[in-house]
Amino acid sequence: MATAPRSSPSFPPLSQPEEAFPCVRGVTEWLCRDLDPEDGVAQSMPDASPTKWHLAHTTWFFETFLLETFDRAFAPFHPDFRFLFNSYYNAVGARHARPERGLLTRPTWPEVLAYRAHVDERVATVMARLDGDERERARSILELGLHHEQQHQELVLTDLKHLFAQNVLGPAYRSPLAAGPAKAESLRWIGMPEGLRRIGHAGPGFAFDNESPSHRRFLGAFALSDRLVTNGEYLDFVEAGGYRTASLWFDVGWQRVCEDGWELPLYWRRTPGGLEEFTLAGWRELALGEPVSHVSYFEAQAFATFAGARLPTEAEWEVAARTVPVAGNFIDSGRAHPQAAGPEQELRQLFGDVWEWTQSDYAPYPGYRSAEGALGEYNGKFMCDQRVLRGGSCASSSSHLRATYRNFFYPADRWQFSGIRLAKDLS
Repeated sequence: MATAPRSSPSFPPLSQPEEAFPCVRGVTEWLCRDLDPEDGVAQSMPDASPTKWHLAHTTWFFETFLLETFDRAFAPFHPDFRFLFNSYYNAVGARHARPERGLLTRPTWPEVLAYRAHVDERVATVMARLDGDERERARSILELGLHHEQQHQELVLTDLKHLFAQNVLGPAYRSPLAAGPAKAESLRWIGMPEGLRRIGHAGPGFAFDNESPSHRRFLGAFALSDRLVTNGEYLDFVEAGGYRTASLWFDVGWQRVCEDGWELPLYWRRTPGGLEEFTLAGWRELALGEPVSHVSYFEAQAFATFAGARLPTEAEWEVAARTVPVAGNFIDSGRAHPQAAGPEQELRQLFGDVWEWTQSDYAPYPGYRSAEGALGEYNGKFMCDQRVLRGGSCASSSSHLRATYRNFFYPADRWQFSGIRLAKDLS
């Protein structure tokens, strides 16, 4: 066992960041409670990072952006950590190459935990001393850092899942999952009228800069499916030759199918006994009634075309989600796997389970301005060639999400908990 949580996990709101700080930091270590050091150092692909790196980088964030500015007695924990654990902040300086993070056998796991403990103690001390405008500026960085850490908590799980899936032993992160349902109830359509709608963050409460400014969009009448697309429905696409039918795909997506040999979603495999899916509980029989996950934007788009529908725009998704509580299957439950839709209601599974691909490019909203300084690199510089996903996943914290939240990945990415909700136009 690599580490144990310093306290039982809790998932508080982040509006009081000083109180939430030890809880969020504790959740990260709770996620690592059953890992061995060998699990934490390996890197399965350039897009994924070792768990040990996530533990250190989230600590680097607070040391670099909060302590360096506000700690009058600041001294770096280690002079090389500023270089080793910088992710992509050019304004901070040079950084260790991302594809080579798995080569960092040192610092050791205990040294990274000591780094976390040191920075946690200094943050608590500094925040207790500050007052006035200085305190408010530090609190805003602290709150941003907590949301940043929650993003990396999700990456801890998705990166571990990708790592374990490469192992012929099929190691399990968690205890076995109960058998999933073999079928889902029929999909229904929920209509929305046309009109001028406001989207984007406005008013009090935390939001990332890419969620602003609030602005108006005209939407034609549309409908969303009342739940996510299931494994069984996606299997129909597979068995009908979806991966062999070029007309269903965008050309660049079809190129990926051909070049990478895509025939199934990322974690599916055929066995003599039938289809299986790799989960954080190891390999199990494919549960046809659970949401399909780990599909790319290209696969989501091809399936939507096959189904005679399309993917929603991010504006359509947000308008539909505005009045829906942020409730669902999150990291808070400890399940770490999508689950079947619950009882019928207007719109189900909008939050949690899987991130939902939209057809929208990740681009700035009208009037968007990124923040000044290094923290301005957090979102704005990635607004190119990516697609927006909405709603969170089974690896997201409930306190991290809201209707205006914009996640973004490249169209071919499949290792995240990403799935499909359908949309269609209404005449």
